Amino acid sequence: QGPSCLVPAPAPKVWARPPSLAFQHHHRTPAEGCVCRQGFPEPSHTCALLHSAWRPQSPVQGRSSTDLPPAERRSGLQALAGEGCGSLAQGSPADGQVCSSLQNCYLTGAGCGVLSGTLRSLPTLQELHLSDNLLGDAGLQLLCEGLLDPQCRLEKLQLEYCNLSAASCEPLASVLRAKPDFKELTVSNNDINEAGVRVLCQGLKDSPCQLEALKLESCGITSNNCRDLCSIVASKASLRELALGSNKLGDVGIAELCPGLLHPSSSLRTLWIWECGITAKSCADLCRVLRTKESLKELSLAGNELGDEGARLLCETLLEPGCQLESLWVKSCSFTAACCSHFSSVLTQNKFLLELQISNNRLGDAGVQELCKGLGQPGSVLRVLWLGDCDMSDSSCSSLAATLLANHSLRELDLSNNCLGDAGVLQLVESVRQPGCLLEQLVLYDIYWSEAMEDRLQALEEEKPSLRVIS
Repeated sequence: QGPSCLVPAPAPKVWARPPSLAFQHHHRTPAEGCVCRQGFPEPSHTCALLHSAWRPQSPVQGRSSTDLPPAERRSGLQALAGEGCGSLAQGSPADGQVCSSLQNCYLTGAGCGVLSGTLRSLPTLQELHLSDNLLGDAGLQLLCEGLLDPQCRLEKLQLEYCNLSAASCEPLASVLRAKPDFKELTVSNNDINEAGVRVLCQGLKDSPCQLEALKLESCGITSNNCRDLCSIVASKASLRELALGSNKLGDVGIAELCPGLLHPSSSLRTLWIWECGITAKSCADLCRVLRTKESLKELSLAGNELGDEGARLLCETLLEPGCQLESLWVKSCSFTAACCSHFSSVLTQNKFLLELQISNNRLGDAGVQELCKGLGQPGSVLRVLWLGDCDMSDSSCSSLAATLLANHSLRELDLSNNCLGDAGVLQLVESVRQPGCLLEQLVLYDIYWSEAMEDRLQALEEEKPSLRVIS
């Protein structure tokens, strides 16, 4: 299958993942341009996807669109292809919650008038996914007219990649002010920029809603917006998730945001600030938050130039009793082997950290072997470790193989895009096949081995059904 160190095409960026997907992959598939999410069928590239799923209180009740007979499915899709957003208006169980996805369905502003009318007639609809549709500002204005109707009780709205600008933010702010039950807003990947974010924040300040999730990734936010965002975090005790990745916050912005995170009423659980132009200087501010806020469980700092000094500051904080972080994403943070002794101490002593994503850092064999020292200790509780593209070779595999037998907590290991060959993979296989190895998923994307090794890997999965080898 080719030399072991051929460099394949880069994989799509994966900086953070919804917590509801607990340790599963979340990414945008390049061929489709669609986001694959738990609970929804994979979108096709045509508008052949209408998914209206009941989310009942009891898992026994309800059915998804894929459970419907073909004739019923066809009629729903035909309705959507015409002006059929009204096809969503169907009866529901009295105790059911409705979640409807029209994601990537080629909806435009013209269809939003029909959808707006449908929202008025669907008081049971609580969650609506409209991402990957070119609604535009005019379409969003029409949609908001339906959302403002007293009969509409929507709680969650996803508008990612909808071609929105700052002009859409005032209508959205009006919805936030009018809807006390509103809980989640996703406007990521729209060019709403500083002015639009300022308007949204003002709407949230004026709103009685108990917002739980605010997602504003890649929206053109700058440090100038962080004081407003700080106010939202401090005033909305209900807020559990804040996603600000791929915005130019910088160290100045993080310094402005952290007082809100430290506010006594803040109970944020998930903070995504990947690719925000921050350095080790911001780690000092963030570490104060980690020490103080036991509620903070998931943090993504991926794609920021933190360096080994930033790693040291984070690891020192992870060893303090007040820090109860469970998932840390520090992919592509310019770490080297020099910081791995600090992470090794965390892996040995920390009793809360369950997931460490440290891929695409130049750790090398020396760094990986240092991590193995921590993982091999009896106190390690880590369940998921990502070491993709870390400049490791077959030389690391003996340490990893021994660690897999000594460690009883690790369930998922990702070694993708490293220079491993048959010799290294064989050492891993020999450990993984042992009954004492509890690993459930071994990810080996973009690693090349012989046909004989491919046969051994297939035999391993047959021999051990509890294990998945993904390559």
